[in-house]
Amino acid sequence: MGDSQVWTAAPSAAERARSVLATAWSCAVAAEGVREELVGAHTVSEDGRVLLHVPEDSALLAAALCAPRGEPSAVLEFADVAPVPVRHRIRARLWIAGWLSVAEGHLVFRATRVVLRQRSGAVVVDPDEFAAATPDPLATAEARLLTHLADCHGDAVERLTRLVEPGSLLGATRVQPLAVDRHGLTLRIERRRAHGDVRLPFHRPADDIAQLTERVHVLLSQAGTNCPRALHRQRTDGDV
Repeated sequence: MGDSQVWTAAPSAAERARSVLATAWSCAVAAEGVREELVGAHTVSEDGRVLLHVPEDSALLAAALCAPRGEPSAVLEFADVAPVPVRHRIRARLWIAGWLSVAEGHLVFRATRVVLRQRSGAVVVDPDEFAAATPDPLATAEARLLTHLADCHGDAVERLTRLVEPGSLLGATRVQPLAVDRHGLTLRIERRRAHGDVRLPFHRPADDIAQLTERVHVLLSQAGTNCPRALHRQRTDGDV
């Protein structure tokens, strides 16, 4: 007999948090009674420190320079937004609490507490695990991959629904690709007043786009034969 094991792993909370951090274009920062919305102003070091590149007249920079103890506490908030237009597009929120310091004219943020909130609930991520984790290898390409799938291969998305349990498709008005990572593809099933997510796990993790292409072709092949799959379904009622 052949190997019938199905790979059902998903990114860890630390990996998911680092992926959100790697792909978010904006963030909100609160420190010393100051709150600023920054767009395209942060980068991330390999150990998970967030570098905030703010203008010289930034109130955050002033707060850090004038803090009595030199390193004011701060909270950073990031939102993970689905690249494909769907109902309730925010897939996760990431809050990082820690300390700000000034180095070479920009702010350096060192995390002491990390909280990731997804539709399954909020998870506190160990700061050391967060620092050691790496983003999903497909994270920075995900938006391009999903929009291409939705815009140019609607027939493939429809074909993938053959892998979904029929009961999960009752009342469905639209199905869109919601997320992809090295472990699987998630579809959003929208109904008139509700929606649900179905995860199609890959048979083996994909570490680059070439491998992802092969994994998706396997799913499409299985859909062509209407092969049943082990699915992970989540019901959602609103934004995270």
